[in-house]
Amino acid sequence: MTDEQRPIEPFSSRLFESAMLGGLALPNRIIMAPMSRHRANLDGTPTGRMADYYRQRASAGLIVTEGTFPSWMGRGYLFTPGLCAQGHVVGWRRVTEAVHDAGGRIFCQLMHCGRLSDPLLLPDNADPVAPSAVKPDPSGIYAICPRVALPYPRPRVLSTQEVYAVIAEYASSAALALEAEFDGIEIHGGNGYLPMQFFATNVNQRNDAFGGSVANRCRFMLELVDAVSAICGPDRVGVRIHPGQSFADVSDDDPQATYSYLTPRLSERGIAYLHLSQRDVGWDVIRTLRAQFDGPIIGGGALTRQAASLAIESGRFDLAAFGRAFLANPDLVERFRNGWSINRPDPGTYYSQGLQGYIDYPPFFQIGMADQVNPDEALI
Repeated sequence: MTDEQRPIEPFSSRLFESAMLGGLALPNRIIMAPMSRHRANLDGTPTGRMADYYRQRASAGLIVTEGTFPSWMGRGYLFTPGLCAQGHVVGWRRVTEAVHDAGGRIFCQLMHCGRLSDPLLLPDNADPVAPSAVKPDPSGIYAICPRVALPYPRPRVLSTQEVYAVIAEYASSAALALEAEFDGIEIHGGNGYLPMQFFATNVNQRNDAFGGSVANRCRFMLELVDAVSAICGPDRVGVRIHPGQSFADVSDDDPQATYSYLTPRLSERGIAYLHLSQRDVGWDVIRTLRAQFDGPIIGGGALTRQAASLAIESGRFDLAAFGRAFLANPDLVERFRNGWSINRPDPGTYYSQGLQGYIDYPPFFQIGMADQVNPDEALI
């Protein structure tokens, strides 16, 4: 054991208490956040190395997978997984079985990129779809995930009938998720992807039931939740939102009005959880939404062990999500519990397609990576 690996001190915290998330019993409140890793096959089929990656991290209270396209038109990046074909089900079942065999629990995050795509990635070179034909401003996009190296094209407007068809595609994907033996579904409603494009006043310029008023702009997400809940049950559905976020050139003239309308209605539906990032929205917004949502809230966003513990103790949220810390530390729960130092992640391998920086991060007692930090130090 090196000096950097020596335990700092054991840590007593509510992070290690059990919790109920919908109908799912979690052994701790440490959540593995969804993180794109781009290790699927080009056709979106999950691989054996993905099963290894998620199995290694099964001590998390809950794993939320990387963003997974629910339909072929929802794809926006290379080497991302899908859940819209039987081959995808077979690949994902290998992942879920590995996680369950290791004692873990896993939700699949469904992520439709909408206008953040390219014809080269879509069936028959189709144009990407969006609420309105508003092209993203390329100067405001800083995506480093593997994608076609071209400016985003102008998207095609979804007709009202097509909007309902997209909702049905999410429901079909949810049914495949059950077939793949996932414990539940998280709907990605942030990062400028399709549900957030409906929220955004600069993108959504529709004049039908899905545009204009706050209620209409929130309708797409609420109908998504209803459709997926009809397949899985609401207690197996989570929603991730990023109020006020401007990533991928989305903006809202009054995000407080939008999310203050949306959140109570999600609460009424009895979903498993609401997933927020304090890095995007800040504590004031989280406190506001906390008062509007009766169920568990997962909070994340560049958290340290100490910051997460204090946030749960104060009631800001109920469970804490960790991204980069879990990426680099398959045994993160035990490192946190025992005060052991943690591996620092290698950004150069976040989105590569190899094994390096994916399934080769060593557990604490294995000789390996020497670049380690205090578990209460921020990973930047």
